[in-house]
Amino acid sequence: MKLKEQTIAQVVIGSGAAGFQSALRLYQNGERSLAVVTENINAGTSRNTGSDKQTYYKLTLSGKDPDSVGNMAEDLFAGQCVDGDQALCEAALSARCFFALAELGVPFPCTEQGEFMGYKTDHDRGRRATSADPYTSKLMTEALEKVVKEKKIQILDQMQVIRLLTFEGKIKGVLCLDKTAKEESSYVLIWCENVILATGGPAGMYHDSVYPVSQTGSSGMAFEAGAAGKNLTEWQFGMASLNPRWNVSGTYMQVLPAFISTDQEGNDEKEFLLEYFKELPDLLSMVFLKGYQWPFDVNKVFGGSSVIDLLVYQETVIKGRRVFLDYRINPGKRKESEALPYASLLPEAFEYLKQAGACFGTPIERLKHMNEPAIHFYKDYNVDLYKERLEIAVCAQHNNGGLSADSWWETGISGLYAAGEVCASHGVTRPGGTALNAGQVGAVRAAEGIRLKKMYEAEKTERDPKEEKIREKLRKEAFERISLSENANGNQSPAALWLKASKRMSAAAGMIRSRSQMEEAFRETSEDIRDFQRKVRKPEVSQLALFYKLYDMLLSQKVYLFAMLDYAKAGGASRGSALYTDPQGELPGFKGCEPFGELYRCKLDQKTHGKEVQEVVLKDGEPVSSRRPVRPIPEVDYFFENQWRAYRKRAGIDG
Repeated sequence: MKLKEQTIAQVVIGSGAAGFQSALRLYQNGERSLAVVTENINAGTSRNTGSDKQTYYKLTLSGKDPDSVGNMAEDLFAGQCVDGDQALCEAALSARCFFALAELGVPFPCTEQGEFMGYKTDHDRGRRATSADPYTSKLMTEALEKVVKEKKIQILDQMQVIRLLTFEGKIKGVLCLDKTAKEESSYVLIWCENVILATGGPAGMYHDSVYPVSQTGSSGMAFEAGAAGKNLTEWQFGMASLNPRWNVSGTYMQVLPAFISTDQEGNDEKEFLLEYFKELPDLLSMVFLKGYQWPFDVNKVFGGSSVIDLLVYQETVIKGRRVFLDYRINPGKRKESEALPYASLLPEAFEYLKQAGACFGTPIERLKHMNEPAIHFYKDYNVDLYKERLEIAVCAQHNNGGLSADSWWETGISGLYAAGEVCASHGVTRPGGTALNAGQVGAVRAAEGIRLKKMYEAEKTERDPKEEKIREKLRKEAFERISLSENANGNQSPAALWLKASKRMSAAAGMIRSRSQMEEAFRETSEDIRDFQRKVRKPEVSQLALFYKLYDMLLSQKVYLFAMLDYAKAGGASRGSALYTDPQGELPGFKGCEPFGELYRCKLDQKTHGKEVQEVVLKDGEPVSSRRPVRPIPEVDYFFENQWRAYRKRAGIDG
C-alpha cells in the first residue's frame, strides 16, 4: 500500500457541468493552487444523460412574455420546502450563467434577431425553458472542459475521493484512491483549504434508475463528515427506457405512442391502457400531457397524467409484466389509414399538435416531423424506432434533496461547498430544467463565497503551530478508511451486495413507499454497514473502487431511508413524486377508482410540511433529524447607490 501527500488550496470534486464551472470561476477569481479531482472525466450524469430536448431553465429572454427575477424566484420558492435565498440566487444568476454558456459555444437556439426563445416545461407557468439538444448538459460539460483545459487548470483524473477529512467542523483534506494503480493499492492525501463537492446525486442507491451507470454519487462521505442532508425524501421518478437509459419525456410522449404490455417472454401482447380509459381521447390527452408533466406527481394521479405512471408501475412491478412504447402504430388504431381523433383531445393537446403541424400519420412520423434528433439518439444506441419497440419502466431520475447549504452554497462544514445535484436547492417540485441552471449558479456562488471568505479573513503570516498535530490526527483517520478494505474478510463480492442493496432501495423507497418496507430496508442497510468488513470479501486492487463506492452508497441509503421514515412518522403524506401508502386515508376520488386497490390507499400532503425543511445528520454513526422553517425570499433594498456601495465593498474596489 502506498500513500502520497500533496497540498492544493482549492479542490473541486467532480467533472460534470457544475464541477468544471466551479473550477473556471475559482480560476477567474485568481486561484491558481486549484485542481479538479475526478474518478473518471468521462463519467457522470452531465456528460451521459439527456432527454428528447434536454431542458435548461432560465429567465424569459424573448418576446413579450412578462417576467422578472422576482417572478422566477417566487415560482422556484413555490415548489415547497425551498429556501428563498437560494431561489432568489438561482433566478438572479440564471441569465448571467446562461449567457456565459452561450458565449462558450453551447448552441442554444435563438431567433434571427438574437432572442433566446423558450417553451413550457413541467411545473412551469411560463416559457422559460430552452434546449440546445437532447444532450444539452453534455454540450455544456464539453464546452466548460475545453476552457478549463485552455486555462491549464490541473485535472487529477482517475482519483476517487473516499474520505473527507475535517477538524472541528472545518474541511482540511481529502483522501483519494488512485485508480491508475494496478499491482499495489495507492492513495493520495490532498491537504486543502476549501472543497467544492460537485459529484451529482446518489444515483447508485436505486436499481430502477434512468441515471447513467457511471453516475453513482458520493453523498455518503459528506454525511460521514458531518454535513446535513436536506429534503432527502424528495426524488423525481418517471418513465424511462431501460436500454439505453433515457427519459421518455417531452416529444416522446407528445407524439402519442402506443403502450404495449407483454409477459416476461414477450407473449400475451395487449394495449393495456385501453382497459382503463373509457374513451380514446381521454387516454391520448393524458399521454400527451406526460410530455411536460413528465415526473410522477401525486397531485396529477386522478384526472391527471400521472395515472399513466401508476398504470405502468402496476403493470411492471405489481403484475410482473413488461411494458413497451410502440411508435409504429397509433393507440387503439391498428390501421394507418385510421386517423386519431385529434379534435377531441384536450384543447391544450390539440392546439399544440395543430400548431406543430403534427395531426397526421403514426407516432414515428410525428416524431420525425417534430423532433427528429430524438429518433437519432436511439439510433446511436442501435435502437431503430421505425422497426422495434422501446421497453420502459418507472425509474429514479433526479434527487431534489441533497446536502443542506446556505446562500453561498456552503454546507455546515466550513470550507465544504456543494454545487449541482448534490446540493438540495430544490424542494418538492421544480420546473423541468432547473437542475442545469442550479448547478451553474451554485458553482458561481461557491467560488464567490470562497473569494469573499479569503478577503474578509485576516491573512495568516505564519503556519499554525497546531497544524501538524491536526494533520497527524487526520492521517490516522485516513489509514482507518484504508484499513476498511485491508481488513475485509467476508465472502460476498461488492457487486453482489450492491445489486441486493439497490434492489432493496427501489422496492422500499421508490415511487411507492410503505412504512413497513422502509423500516425493514433501514434495518438491513444498517446491518450491512455495521457488518461491512465481515460481509464483503477483501477486494483485489482492481475492485477497490467498487468496494469504497459500495460503502458510500450504503451510508447514503441509511440516511435517506431514515429521512423518509422520519417524514412518514411525523405525519407527512404523499407529495411530489412519492406516494406514501396509508390504510387510514385515501386519495381524493379514490372510491370506485380501480385498478389501484389497497396499495394506493393514501392521503395527500395538504402542504402542512411545505413550509419547513427536514434536515438529517449522522451523529456517532446514527441519523438524527430536525426541522426548521424555510428561509424566506430576502427583502432586498434596490436603491441603486446603496447596492453600488455594498458591491464595491464585496468586490474589493474600495480597498
